[in-house]
Amino acid sequence: MKSLLFKFSLLSFVLLMSNKPTVQEFQGQATYFAKSTMELGSWGARMSEAQKKQIMARLKNRLEKTYILNFNKEESVFNEEEKLDAISGATDSWGKNFSQGESYKNVKENALVQQQEFYGKQFLVKDKLQKFDWKMGSETKQIGQYTCFKATASVPTSELSWYNFSWSQLRQQARKENDSTNTTPEIKMTEVEAWYTPQVPVGHGPAEFWGLPGLILEVSAGNTTMLCSKIVMNPKEKIKIEAPRKGKEITKVSYQETIVGKMREMANNRGRRRSR
Repeated sequence: MKSLLFKFSLLSFVLLMSNKPTVQEFQGQATYFAKSTMELGSWGARMSEAQKKQIMARLKNRLEKTYILNFNKEESVFNEEEKLDAISGATDSWGKNFSQGESYKNVKENALVQQQEFYGKQFLVKDKLQKFDWKMGSETKQIGQYTCFKATASVPTSELSWYNFSWSQLRQQARKENDSTNTTPEIKMTEVEAWYTPQVPVGHGPAEFWGLPGLILEVSAGNTTMLCSKIVMNPKEKIKIEAPRKGKEITKVSYQETIVGKMREMANNRGRRRSR
């Protein structure tokens, strides 16, 4: 009789453990709306308000975007929802070369895998996660049904925008090559403000951001703010969370060197055509 009771108890324990959710089974999906501002500078000072509005309408796809973050306890996949240009009916092919591709983060292994497309070529960027020295604050605010706490950090701008490009990078590189004094260039920093909620106890966030004791629901860095508009916990349909696999493997630094090298080549070719 005791043996039978023991077997029954053991069977019950096995069944109970098999029904217990694992780390991978805990899942969530967060939707973020990102909005960026663009300074027109002295160029914009010479434009009429109608011209400014027209330019902003043309750039709407680059300045306003929607992203999806799928996550479990250890992993997350962050990707943009692609949409058609409201004016031309086409996708933003130029902007796609310098926008963030599908991004996989593993907070346990400190691993980033990000797929990038650059002028038709696929790259698979594998590196460590961006390091954030978060300063935790006691200030709170409500985002939807979640109580959020404030955290701030200061990060080198180049490390947050390694997949992007600006023509000033070529000018800076040229100055560095012509600088005989070998002085160390000033490092431009970006101030980051994040709001996270311990009610969703994962260390994930949108884009490069992570490492807080709760899901990041809002983050502002430079001229861009991302705000979570919807969270679905443990959706009925299981979400596939895995790293992208297609593309030439490369590091962040090597990918940035590839971009700058290609853009310099294009600029030189354009200059040669004009001189003919």
